[in-house]
Amino acid sequence: MIILTLNCGSSSAKYQVYDWETKDVLAVGIVEKVTVGDSFITHKAKGREEVVFKNDCPTHTDAIELIIKTITSKDIGVISDMSVITAVGHRVVHGGDKFTKSVIVDDTAMKAFADMQDLSPLHNPANIMGIEAAKKVLPNVPHCAIMDTAWHQTMPPKSYLYAVPLDWYKKYRVRRYGFHGTSFLYTAKRAAVLLGQDPFKTNVIICHLGNGASINAVKDGLSFDTSMGITPLEGLVMGTRSGDVDPSLPFYVMRKTGMSVAEIESALNKTSGLLGLTGKLTDRRDIEAAAQAGSIDALRAQKIEANRVKKYIGGYMAILGRVDALVLTAGVGEFAWFMRDKILSGLEGLGIVYDPKKNDVSRTRNAETLISKPESKIPIFIIPTDEELVMTEDAYALMQKTYDTHTHFTYSFQNKDYINKGRAEGLKFDLAKNPALAEIIALPK
Repeated sequence: MIILTLNCGSSSAKYQVYDWETKDVLAVGIVEKVTVGDSFITHKAKGREEVVFKNDCPTHTDAIELIIKTITSKDIGVISDMSVITAVGHRVVHGGDKFTKSVIVDDTAMKAFADMQDLSPLHNPANIMGIEAAKKVLPNVPHCAIMDTAWHQTMPPKSYLYAVPLDWYKKYRVRRYGFHGTSFLYTAKRAAVLLGQDPFKTNVIICHLGNGASINAVKDGLSFDTSMGITPLEGLVMGTRSGDVDPSLPFYVMRKTGMSVAEIESALNKTSGLLGLTGKLTDRRDIEAAAQAGSIDALRAQKIEANRVKKYIGGYMAILGRVDALVLTAGVGEFAWFMRDKILSGLEGLGIVYDPKKNDVSRTRNAETLISKPESKIPIFIIPTDEELVMTEDAYALMQKTYDTHTHFTYSFQNKDYINKGRAEGLKFDLAKNPALAEIIALPK
C-alpha cells in the first residue's frame, strides 16, 4: 500500500512516496520554480544518490506529471506504475474555521478552500491547483486534505479574537487562525514522548523557524495561542514577511508613496522581513556569512529576528504558567545553531539555560536532541519536524475510516519505541561525521 503526499506552494511542489506495509519512505523530492521558468526537480530515492535535473513546468499540472514520471521511472523511480498508489495526501494552508481535522476532498471541501483564497492569496490557490492536477492524473484514489489551520481550532476566543469591531468577525471571519499546524502537531506529540508525559497534560512552546516562521503555545496538549494571525504574515520576522508591524504603517507608507493596497500587501509579504532588512538576503546561512564578514545590515537583521522570537517565548511563558519544554524545529530551528545561540542567550532568568557546545553540535534532521544544561528548569529540545508523516497517517486513516481529531486519534510516532527507518539510516552517516552528536540525542523517558 503506497501513499503519495503532495505539498504545492506558489512556485514549488514537494512530494513523498511512503510504503505503508514496511513503514518506510521510498522517495522524497521537490519541483522548484514552477510557473516562473527554469524549473528543476530534486529527487532522492531510498538507498540512492540524489538526482537533480531541469524540466520546464509552466503549471502545477506539469509539476505533478513530472513527479509521476520521476517516481515511476525505470532508472530512478521507486514504483512500477501509479496503480499502486492507494491514496494522496495534500497540504492545504488555510482551512479557515470550517475544518477542525483532515478530510477527504470532495466538491464541498474544494469550494471551502476556494472561499479561503482571499485569506491566503499566496498559498491556497497553489494548493487548489495541486489538488486539481493530482486528481486529473489519479482520478480513482481518495485525495485527502490536511489543513495547517486545523490544529489551532482549539484556541479559546481570548487567543483568536482581535480587538476590532465584533461584526468583522461575524461577517468577514476576521480572527486569528494560525498556521504550521501539521508541524506543531508532530512536535507537540513528540515532545510529550520525550518528556514521558501524557500529551494532554503537557505544556510546551514550539518555535517553527524556517523561511516562514511561527511560535505555538501548547497547553494541555492543545493549541492555546500562536503568532501567525488571519494570514501567515503576522508574528515573527521571516524570510520575506515583515511579521508584526504597527497597523497604521501601511497607510502611512501609502500616503507617502502612493502605493496601492495590492502593492503594500506584496511588499509586506514578499520584500520585507530579512530580505527587506538586508536588501538581498533571506537564507540564514548567507546572512550569517555576511554578518561574519562585517555586514552591519546582516548582523542587525539577525538581532531583530532573535529579539522577536524572545518576546514571544516570554509572552507565551506568561500565559501558559507552567512550561514543560521549549522546542525548536524546521530548517532554521534544526540547523542554524548561530540563530539558536542568539535566540536562547539571555533567557536564564526565565529558567531556560542552553549549552553552547551542545547547541553547536546539534545539526541534524535525523535525531531529536537536548541542548539545555542540566540546571535548566525547562529542557530545550530540537525536534526535526515530519509533516509528511502526519499527512500520510491522516490519509491512511481517512481511507480506512478510522480517523478523528488528534484528541481522539493516536499516531504511530506517539509510541516511545517509534523509529523512523529513513532517519535511523541517515543518523549513521551523521554520527560518522559528527560523533559528538551521540551525547546529546534525546531519548524518551
